[in-house]
Amino acid sequence: MSQPPSASPSVASTPAPQPEDWKKSLNLPQKDTRPQTEDVTATKGNEFEDYFLKRELLMGIFEAGFERPSPIQEEAIPIALTGRDILARAKNGTGKTAAFIIPTLERVNPKLNHIQALLLVPTRELALQTSQVCKTLGKHTGVQVMVTTGGTTLRDDILRLGETVHVLVGTPGRILDLAGKGVADLSHCPMFVMDEADKLLSPEFTPVIEQLLAFMPKERQVMLFSATFPLIVKDFKDKWMSKPYEINLMDELTLRGVTQYYAFLEERQKVHCLNTLFSKLQINQSIIFCNSTNRVELLAKKITELGYSCFYSHAKMLQQHRNRVFHDFRNGVCRNLVCSGATSLSILSLRFESRADLPASLADLLTRGIDIQAVNVVINFDFPKNAETYLHRIGRSGRYGHLGLAINLITYEDRFNLYRIEQELGTEIQPIPAVIDRSLYVAPGMEEESQPQQKQGAASAEGQKARPSGVGGHGMAAPQQRQLPPPASSQRPPQLQQSAPAPAPASQGEDEEAE
Repeated sequence: MSQPPSASPSVASTPAPQPEDWKKSLNLPQKDTRPQTEDVTATKGNEFEDYFLKRELLMGIFEAGFERPSPIQEEAIPIALTGRDILARAKNGTGKTAAFIIPTLERVNPKLNHIQALLLVPTRELALQTSQVCKTLGKHTGVQVMVTTGGTTLRDDILRLGETVHVLVGTPGRILDLAGKGVADLSHCPMFVMDEADKLLSPEFTPVIEQLLAFMPKERQVMLFSATFPLIVKDFKDKWMSKPYEINLMDELTLRGVTQYYAFLEERQKVHCLNTLFSKLQINQSIIFCNSTNRVELLAKKITELGYSCFYSHAKMLQQHRNRVFHDFRNGVCRNLVCSGATSLSILSLRFESRADLPASLADLLTRGIDIQAVNVVINFDFPKNAETYLHRIGRSGRYGHLGLAINLITYEDRFNLYRIEQELGTEIQPIPAVIDRSLYVAPGMEEESQPQQKQGAASAEGQKARPSGVGGHGMAAPQQRQLPPPASSQRPPQLQQSAPAPAPASQGEDEEAE
């Protein structure tokens, strides 16, 4: 009688091999624990993995400190990945740059040895910053990024374009020059992106942009990103874009995390007021804006004489010097940076290397492109003339939903601009209080890093000898409580008071104004 077959011994089931947890090998930066506003937190709950991006790109995204997409990124990235034209309007400092760089890097094929994406920006500083973001996010992808701007030698660009370039970042005039010489081949470039499109589509630059588009294939993707879109953008959209997907996250124009104040004073009181702000505020880093290059240098000199660390930058400086200033300021070498807002004809010619006749009316190019996360205070030493410039200036603080403070020094001549800018932006700039709540601009846990600035060296002692007795710093009377006379046409209540900062300490430099 045959024996029944013996049951085979049970084999312990081994778990199926799991995919490697690649996130564990990432070199992640320290988590940013600062509170953020709804400008970047009011999301749909998407994750970057939801967009099926290449793992190499995801590695760069996470190693750059990105955790999840911001609202503008949630709206733009999935649409951009389909190749559709995009017209996106979002606030400065909410993640616009990554919103077009991430899909651009995803769509670039590193195996093809030609330019596949052209990213246009209006300033050299913004070009350098944008190219650095490209390199940081795409460092694992093999995508080759090149930046080119005016102010550098054309020979270096020609040599670089002899090598493989996938993404070309730059200012319009220089790229047009390279394309016109046949050095930059854009005939196979399917992606065209404009950041700060409102400036790039101003009447002075539109001809340059249109000439560049003529070098590109007819089947291309055009993406426009900006905080403001003037009417001229509609003309460009109708002529050059194909049924663009429109994104508008501008229910309000100013950043929610930026608290805005004004101090009403006389021109001769400005330096004294600035000195008081330095001594009272917990400034991590500050950017101070003037309306002319001459005033930038004089004010920077005066701040240094007061004993505070200060850099300055304006459009008349050599590009290599400006680069060094922004590099050192970004790395925390000093706390204060004085910048100009106006750019002259000769500097525009150098900046864009264009043969076209560029008028001198373009203003505040330098305010675009400064993205320094440590800046928590912006001071308009000279109040800007228009809402667009004001918006870009105060957006230098409160970056990516963090807290920031914008203080405007207002003279009698500025009162009309103040009311007009408030009305155009739909905001109200409050009179500065005697004491500013630190929680409005200093993140929890950052109090020790943002202590009121201490003077350096012996400038304080020298100033004490030079100061006449009986007056405030620089021989100026302290700002007084004054009413701000409203324009006759304004609907704003007339009783707007400036609570003046406390008078500066007795030993405050020499009797000289930054004119």
